[in-house]
Amino acid sequence: MSSYILSFLLALLLHELGHCLAAQACQVRISEFGVGWGRKIYGFRVREIDYAMRMLPIGAYVRLDLHQLRKRPLGQQVLVLLAGIIVNLVAASTTTGTYFSDANFLIAATNILPLYQQDGWKCGMVMLRGILKRNSGFVEWTFTIAGSCLSLVLIAVVVLRMSS
Repeated sequence: MSSYILSFLLALLLHELGHCLAAQACQVRISEFGVGWGRKIYGFRVREIDYAMRMLPIGAYVRLDLHQLRKRPLGQQVLVLLAGIIVNLVAASTTTGTYFSDANFLIAATNILPLYQQDGWKCGMVMLRGILKRNSGFVEWTFTIAGSCLSLVLIAVVVLRMSS
């Protein structure tokens, strides 16, 4: 069990590192790289990036300069938002049959969903805005609600299949 938890944490860090590398390649500033959620319990700063360890060690995140990201061409925005998933899929494919591979596939699969605040949802919003050439509250809320509902149905189906 502990080796799976360690593999999962390493896969999370790798996911966020993918976003970081893509953001740097596309010249999008990163202000924070964090592990966990809640109150900060430890942090340090290197080259204008704050690194933080938070109270609940569940998840990880990269805080991007969204203003800079929105100024980039659509392809670069999509690359930055999907880079974590791409890195997880490469890591999973090159370590087949290990806990690390399973953790990377799990993170990639859950992040590609158009579930609110997941990478798939963020990428979908960027693409919708690019296609429409403007923001549309109605379209964005429709995408958010429909994507979240479909994601939850898909998750429920997978869980039910696994339990039977």
